Amino acid sequence: MFELFRIGFLSVTLLDVIDIVLVTAIFYKIFTIIRGTIAAQIFFGLILVLFLSFVVQAANFKALGWLLKLLSDIWVIAFIILFQPEIRRILILIGRSQFISFFVKSDHTTITDVIAESAYELAQNQHGALIVIVKSGGIRGVAETGELIDSKVTKNLLRSIFFPRSPLHDGAVIINNEIIEAARCTLPLSTETKKDGRALGMRHRAGLGISEMADVVCVIVSEETGSISIAENGNLKTGLSRETLKRLLNESLRKSTDKNIRGIFQGAKNI
Repeated sequence: MFELFRIGFLSVTLLDVIDIVLVTAIFYKIFTIIRGTIAAQIFFGLILVLFLSFVVQAANFKALGWLLKLLSDIWVIAFIILFQPEIRRILILIGRSQFISFFVKSDHTTITDVIAESAYELAQNQHGALIVIVKSGGIRGVAETGELIDSKVTKNLLRSIFFPRSPLHDGAVIINNEIIEAARCTLPLSTETKKDGRALGMRHRAGLGISEMADVVCVIVSEETGSISIAENGNLKTGLSRETLKRLLNESLRKSTDKNIRGIFQGAKNI
């Protein structure tokens, strides 16, 4: 391969540059996904170990190189274990892309069907509910204020959580990657106290508040009136039917998926 330039004793070719750009793009995308979480600190540690391993191998330090190689092998296993949620999230984003859905029929509406049906049945019984669906921004700090669930989203589970006599019914449910992460979570309240001249209850202010702070969509079921609302990007839509809720959730999650996929390629292009 044609040599572009040399850095000391290192020869840099066009293939080396392409290799570095691709690896940098991958690491950058992983960092944007885990930014603001505890995993980010572990990620920086992994980068440091890999960088030192590269330098040591280039300098031909055999003993130190052997030690760092051993440490790197352990880090690969630790990486898979520690970053399991993030790896799963990336694979889900890729699987939901328009390119993949062109060849495979998407099952994207499954979770929206479950949430819409659950909200409708809860509304029919006037059981209050607060369901937060994470789109791209992690809200792990909020999830940690509640009780860990870590279970697949089902209609019966959501109805059980928000049953008035359930110890978990007070607070919000956090759903991330079609998994209920936690229940009975405390959400920040919005400073807005009225909507179209009507006073907002605590559930609506909480749903509106988290939508102002994070990239989420929040479904709210009023205990007093049985009405269904949705909060996103600091905007609140009330009085929704089951079909309208399902449509809005589908549109919101599809836009988020397309945006994240575009971000992967734009991030690689801008580096």
